[in-house]
Amino acid sequence: QVQLVESGGGLVQPGGSLRLSCVVSANLFSIDAMAWYRQAPGKQRELLAHISSGGGTYYTDSVKGRFTISRDNAKKTVYLQMNSLKPEDTAVYYCNKASGSLYPWGQGTQVTVSS
Repeated sequence: QVQLVESGGGLVQPGGSLRLSCVVSANLFSIDAMAWYRQAPGKQRELLAHISSGGGTYYTDSVKGRFTISRDNAKKTVYLQMNSLKPEDTAVYYCNKASGSLYPWGQGTQVTVSS
């Protein structure tokens, strides 16, 4: 069974940066479009960004210009560089496929933006 292991979250002040990582134990990782999602308390999980197998990217408006998604196929890892963090970015962050039949969700990594 595919496992997703997210890491890199933490407590950061507004305006700060974090880099999230997600290791994916999928044999076909290199051909999957991968995405980062987040879920804030009391809200539905939302897709933030995705990256195709070829490196093409998409960002939702709320993170465009501040977040950067990338991937390392050799390490089966997808990253999310988050800059200029805002309190409203506080949430649990998850990675998964961008579409189709998703993998079982990992535990996520908590990001808290607060002064």
